[in-house]
Amino acid sequence: MTSLRKGFLQLVPMLALMGVAASVHAAAIAFPGGSVAFSSSHGQALSGPLKTILFLTALSLLPAMLVAVTSFTRIIIVLAMLRQAIGMTTTPPNVVLIGLAFFLTIFTMSPVIDRIDSAAVSPYLAGKLSESQAVDAGSAPLKEFLIRQTRERDIALIFELSHKTVPESAAQVGMFQLIPAFMLSELRSAFEIGFIVFLPFILIDIVVASVLMSLGMIMVPPLTLSLPLKILMFVLIDGWSLLVGALVRSFH
Repeated sequence: MTSLRKGFLQLVPMLALMGVAASVHAAAIAFPGGSVAFSSSHGQALSGPLKTILFLTALSLLPAMLVAVTSFTRIIIVLAMLRQAIGMTTTPPNVVLIGLAFFLTIFTMSPVIDRIDSAAVSPYLAGKLSESQAVDAGSAPLKEFLIRQTRERDIALIFELSHKTVPESAAQVGMFQLIPAFMLSELRSAFEIGFIVFLPFILIDIVVASVLMSLGMIMVPPLTLSLPLKILMFVLIDGWSLLVGALVRSFH
């Protein structure tokens, strides 16, 4: 569990380094009263101040990266659609759904986090890899996960919008094209699962409305009777376990 937490916390800094590692060169900025060195005395590793700046920048990007490159998007959308299908717009509250989605995200991403930890984070902390080597080693498992969950049609769309030729192999797809394509695929998958979730609850609403209409009780809101029936049905079939199991299995 310790390695999972460490790997998850190091995932975003590694991704942030991807965008800046290639542009950082051995240089120093001098100003009145001091200077900031961008490299060590050997001219290879990043200096301490720059590492601190990159780490703080990565922490600010943590919410965006959590949504963009993990299973969080699909999980939270399906949970929100379930709440809407039942008819309770504020129950469970947002903090409960976000907390459940967050820990389910860690659970579903644990194989990727383990691989990033063993391939990049632990060797980097042990001083066996440089920043650029750690970024390359850590991005490979994440990229493999993104490609496995992304439809080819969405990748082709992103390349078409960027006026670039679609690469022949998945290894040639860059992260800047892969991430938006992955998010499009996640939105589609979430809505597909949400549609299936909606069907039984819509059926209950239709049956209750038809019964009330046939009895002449047109002044009684159908939700008054259908809501407890939907809650009862969801509890009897152990709906939370079924939905969580289906969500986790959808990533395998």
